[in-house]
Amino acid sequence: MKRIASVDIFRAVTMLLMVFVNDLWSLHDIPRWLEHTAAGEDGMGLSDVVFPAFLFIVGLSIPFATQARISKGETQLQIALHIVRRTIALLVMGFFMVNHEHFRQDIPDFTRNVWQVVMIIAFILIWNNYENKRVLGKIPVWLLQAMGILLLLTLAMVYKGGTPDDPRWMAPHWWGILGLIGWAYLLCSLLFLLAGKRTGIIIFILLILHALNVQEFFPVTGDHGIRIAVGASNHALVMSGVLATIIYIRYKDDNRRFLFPALLLIPALISIAYGFATRPWWGISKIMATPSWTAICAGISFIFFSLIYLITDVFHHTRWAGVIMPAGRSTLTCYLLPGIVYPLFWPLLEQLPGPLTGGMAGIIKSLLFAFAIVIITGLLEKIKIKVKM
Repeated sequence: MKRIASVDIFRAVTMLLMVFVNDLWSLHDIPRWLEHTAAGEDGMGLSDVVFPAFLFIVGLSIPFATQARISKGETQLQIALHIVRRTIALLVMGFFMVNHEHFRQDIPDFTRNVWQVVMIIAFILIWNNYENKRVLGKIPVWLLQAMGILLLLTLAMVYKGGTPDDPRWMAPHWWGILGLIGWAYLLCSLLFLLAGKRTGIIIFILLILHALNVQEFFPVTGDHGIRIAVGASNHALVMSGVLATIIYIRYKDDNRRFLFPALLLIPALISIAYGFATRPWWGISKIMATPSWTAICAGISFIFFSLIYLITDVFHHTRWAGVIMPAGRSTLTCYLLPGIVYPLFWPLLEQLPGPLTGGMAGIIKSLLFAFAIVIITGLLEKIKIKVKM
C-alpha cells in the first residue's frame, strides 16, 4: 500500500507541538488557551488536543503497517506477535517514565536526573533501529541490548518511591503517555487484524468504543465501569485514525483526489456534533477523558488531517515540512530526547532571566526548544540512532 506524505507530516507537526506544550510548565504568565484545562473545568486548551491527535495518528498508521507485513507474506499470528512485542516495549517505557515522576521527595534532584538519563540511554540501547547485526562492524547488537536490559534492571533495584516512613517500589501509578498508546495500539491493531478493511465493521467497533467511553460515567461494574486496560477514550481516538485510513484506501483514486479529504469531513462533523451534544452531561475534560472531549478531539484530528492531506498529497506542497520531518520519521526518539536534555541543561535554563520565561518571550523560548529537539533528532538519525519498535 502506497504511503501518503500527510501521515508523516501530520505526525511531525503533532510531535513538534507535543514537545512545545510539554515545555510550557517551565513558563509563567502565558495565555490559558495554550495550557491544559484543570480537572473539573469544562473546556480545553491547545495542550488538551495534542495527545488525542497523536493517538489518531497511531490509528492512521495501523492499516499501512499491517498491510506492509501481509505483503511480505507474514501470517496473522506473526503479525499479532509483532503487535504484542511493540506493546510490551511501550508499556515498559511508560512504566519506567511514570515511576520517575513518583520518586521519593527526599531523593536529591541529582540522583533523579541521573536515573532519568540512564533510563533513556537504556531505551535507546534496547530499541534502537539497528540496521546491521553489528554496530561499527564490531559490537554485536545483542550485547548492546543486553546492556540496556541490565541498566533497566539496575534502575529498578535502586528505585525509591513512596515516603521515608512508607517506602514503595515501582508500581503502575498510571501507564504514562507511552503506556496509554501501547494499550490502545494493542486493542485497535488486533481488532483491525480481525476486521480487515471492512468499513462497516470498523465503524461498528468505533461506535462500541464510544459507547464504552459513555458507560465509564454510568458504571455498571466497579468505579470506572468496563475498561479494556485503559479508558475507552484512548481506544476510540486510535480507531478514529484507523477509520480515516480505511476511507483513504477506498477513495484514493487520483481521478477523485478531492473526494477523500471531503469525505473525512463527514466523521469530523458527526464527532464534533456528538461532542457538543453530550457536553451538558459531562463537560469537555481531558483529565476526566469525557465522551465530549474524546469526540471533539477526534473531529479536530479528522479536519486537521484532511487539511494536511490537501496541502501535501493533493497540491504536493511538502517542502515547508522538511525542517520538522525528523519528528515524523523518528517520533519516539524525539519524544524521549527531552528526558536527557532537561537534566543536562536545566541548571543553565534556570539562569534565564524571568522575562525570557514568561509571556510572548517564554512562548518563543519553548518553540525554539521544540525545534531544537527536532533538529537534534535529525542529527541522531544521521549517526543511526533512531528508536523504533
